[in-house]
Amino acid sequence: MAREAERMNRLVRDLLSLSRVEAEERVRPTERIDIVALLSSCVTALKPMAQEAGVTLEVTGAEGVVPVPADADQLTQVFHNLIENAVKYGGSGQRVTIAISREERDLSLRGPAVRIDVIDRGEGIDPIHLPRLTERFYRVDSHRSREKGGTGLGLAIVKHIVNRHRGRFRIDSEKGKGSRFSVLLPEA
Repeated sequence: MAREAERMNRLVRDLLSLSRVEAEERVRPTERIDIVALLSSCVTALKPMAQEAGVTLEVTGAEGVVPVPADADQLTQVFHNLIENAVKYGGSGQRVTIAISREERDLSLRGPAVRIDVIDRGEGIDPIHLPRLTERFYRVDSHRSREKGGTGLGLAIVKHIVNRHRGRFRIDSEKGKGSRFSVLLPEA
């Protein structure tokens, strides 16, 4: 009963979060934050959970300060969600990589961009599910998701936050080969 009450609590929190993000989606954040420091903070916060699951978190390409216009709390939510999902659902690969890179000129964003990839080496996702993963309450395996504490709203929230930041969100996966969740954010 306590477990179900906690799941309902997470569901209500996620619904409220999604509602707030949708309400603010047209207003682009203007505060400049260091994305490398934000990602380091997320990794530090999730390290105990990853260690308990037998997963190593590694950050690559993170050098110096990389400022982007952003809402720090919302981007923390994005990367916390993506890294936590990679550990929960792709943790069988024992390693999750968070790769940061800069692109001089991204065509879809029409300017310089920062790309953050969260890569797991788990069982992967059947490509048939990829187009629907960011829909509210969509789950590849509802029993497993519920067992792991998922609400089915996490990737919908990620998509809306990335859209608010005028960025792009992409999921690449192949059954048996792991998954890559990519966030592309404009630098200006």
